Amino acid sequence: MLFPRAFSIDGPRRVVVTGCGIVTPLGLGVKANTEGFRIGQSAFRSVTRFDVSQQRVRIAAQVDLPAGFPKMPLTPRQARLLDHAGRMLLWATQEATQQARWNKLPPASLVVGTTGGGMSLGERYYRNAIQQPLKRRQQPTRSIGYQAHRQAALVAQACGLTGPRSVIANACASGANAVGHAWELVRTGQSERVLAAGYDAISQLIFAGFDSLQALSPTRCRPFDAHRDGLALGEGAAALTLETLIAAEARGANILAELVGYGSATDLHHLTQPHPSGDAAVVTMTEACRIAGLSPSDIDYVNAHGTGTPLNDSAEAAAITRWAGSRARTLPVSSTKAGVGHLLGAAGAVEAAACVLALLGQWLPPMLATEMPDPACGFRLITRPESARLTHVMTNSFGFGGANATLIFRRWS
Repeated sequence: MLFPRAFSIDGPRRVVVTGCGIVTPLGLGVKANTEGFRIGQSAFRSVTRFDVSQQRVRIAAQVDLPAGFPKMPLTPRQARLLDHAGRMLLWATQEATQQARWNKLPPASLVVGTTGGGMSLGERYYRNAIQQPLKRRQQPTRSIGYQAHRQAALVAQACGLTGPRSVIANACASGANAVGHAWELVRTGQSERVLAAGYDAISQLIFAGFDSLQALSPTRCRPFDAHRDGLALGEGAAALTLETLIAAEARGANILAELVGYGSATDLHHLTQPHPSGDAAVVTMTEACRIAGLSPSDIDYVNAHGTGTPLNDSAEAAAITRWAGSRARTLPVSSTKAGVGHLLGAAGAVEAAACVLALLGQWLPPMLATEMPDPACGFRLITRPESARLTHVMTNSFGFGGANATLIFRRWS
């Protein structure tokens, strides 16, 4: 294990992405998600995993996984300890590490972001405790498996990641914070390579909670639309393999993109509402650009947090417009939540992966449901599929409690 140390005399290391794995309601793997994000495919349907008959909203974006598991060094008993959320994480990390060809490399670290973890296991524990209090069979397993660090340990074992593991739970910025923290570990020389991932699954507790807050849209998710009325929930997982440029080039790795900037801030404004002016969001975008040595005029696309809720979108619109300045009028902006919903702790990681895919394919992900842009948007909303010349793309992730994070990726050529 490497301990924190100062930068080398040559300064911070350049960090590149050499593998990408993704699972969303659009499908399993990079190929299905590339096409889905490119055309703005919508994946919303009736919730079938649990009873929603008593809820005001009954639609979400669910992931269908294969019945089995990918090839991995886990015993059948260990594999059964993973719930739906853990299995999504496993599929994403397996795809990323295989694409990066990490199977025969020295130990790598793991940083995972999540909010719910194995929530479904916690729900099963509670139901069993209430309905059959004297029946304790499998209760210890459920209580242990529910904890995010246990799922991370199983996934690390399956992927051969024997370095230090970290779990970040910072509301809906968790996935982006995981990628950013992994970037910092590699950039500062604390790790040679780190797998960064985010994951979350829809559970009855989470769905009912957002529904009781009346945060869910009773119609459809329309980010930045003047008539938007709420978010839509989704689920998924994404993983990026990050390593130093020197190490990647030395082994002839296929480089997908370079991660060049990361900013994080907290506004301390309200438990669930962002600051109306988006002050902390401006800070994260500005800081990410400063570290990357870029200005707003260098950013070719912003993947917005864009939940479709009245307060979030207006605050983010104000923040982007203020940060971008004169660039705002021509700056392309969209939110992939229009197609797959809000993935909570997985959102930042999935949207980071979507940005990498957009850089590779040179396209802008559209929001087909957004028909009447909010006048507060001083930028260009992408509401239909478009090709574009992209060099630098930015992605924003904001969460309850005022958590804000921004990442910037550069096209590799």
